[in-house]
Amino acid sequence: MTPDRKLIYMDHAATTPTRPEVVEAMLPYFHERFGNPSSLYSIARESKKVVESARETIARALGADPMEIFFTSGGTESDNWALKGVALANRKKGDHIITSAIEHHAVLHTAEYLEKQGFRVTYVPVDPSGLVDPGVIEDSITDKTVLISIMTANNEIGTIEPIREIGSIANNHGIPFHTDAVQAAGHIPLSVKDDDITLLSLSAHKFYGPKGIGVLYIKKGTRIDPLLHGGGQERNRRAGTENLAGIVGLATALDIAVRTMNEEGDRLRNLRDRLISGIESAVPHTRLNGHPTKRLPGNVNMSVEFIEGESMLLLLEGHGICASTGSACTSGSLEPSHVLMAIGLPHELAHGSLRLTLGEANTQEEVDKVLEVIPGVAAKLRAMSPLYSPTEKDCHVQ
Repeated sequence: MTPDRKLIYMDHAATTPTRPEVVEAMLPYFHERFGNPSSLYSIARESKKVVESARETIARALGADPMEIFFTSGGTESDNWALKGVALANRKKGDHIITSAIEHHAVLHTAEYLEKQGFRVTYVPVDPSGLVDPGVIEDSITDKTVLISIMTANNEIGTIEPIREIGSIANNHGIPFHTDAVQAAGHIPLSVKDDDITLLSLSAHKFYGPKGIGVLYIKKGTRIDPLLHGGGQERNRRAGTENLAGIVGLATALDIAVRTMNEEGDRLRNLRDRLISGIESAVPHTRLNGHPTKRLPGNVNMSVEFIEGESMLLLLEGHGICASTGSACTSGSLEPSHVLMAIGLPHELAHGSLRLTLGEANTQEEVDKVLEVIPGVAAKLRAMSPLYSPTEKDCHVQ
């Protein structure tokens, strides 16, 4: 890529740039208003007020009480805390956890860790569009079930899960319900009360906030052990000096995202659908992964037959296009996506996935540029594939 070429960034599911307004809001808390919120002098008391104000802002966005908002280092810590904390606090009651086969690895690997500690985990399947069946969740409940954890929306294929139905089922059975809302927060409406959510994870850098700061919502009365031990911060539930600037950044970014959600969501859906239909019409032998309508506004995940995803990314980067083949957290793995395998794709098709996730800076012109580039990239890679035999119908790709 030449230095003067404009970068087309379409990997917002991996991370987002921090909004200038968010950076501006954070800056004073690095050098002027830096007091430790746990101390007693004036600048510390001011910091404490700022933390509590941020807690109120976040609570409003989720329909929660401010005292139910706990700050963490991000989505991974929040997921770990939700699963480990609830499981260990309720071990005398039961040893069974229900989750899905397509959760983020922060949930799946934590569940696997708990299995090594003697817990039993049911990994419910999903349908070919990535949807969890609430009926299967209910059928999986036993008298030893202590937690149900189902993500709000999938980070790879964008499918939005029926969490309201699942939350209702969990509530009717008296079982805590956790949802990983890291991809959903700031992009689709969330209501912990309407959806009967007991615990909810989010991370600021997915909605134009800073990295290294997140939240775990914990409903009042929930039995949960601390994940981190030390000082008495976060009402003795999460030790560690508060990330003051990060907390300010998270609250500012979430407030902006919620206020602009409807308009921005409509814009992204239009760009998303233009991108999907353009790829499907210009590149033969492609398929959309994830639900066609119940999906995040900016998520496009396509499988392109006879192509290896990593090679596709390298050629796209040569055109200044940043994309992904799946989750950024596992991009170094040679294994096919567990999400794509769970929806029934064969290995070779799972390896040929392309994830394009749109954000606020993306334009129709950028979408059209990507649509101009992708057919040639596909044709070049297929020409080197021993599995691909072009037909007359495919010739327009060349």
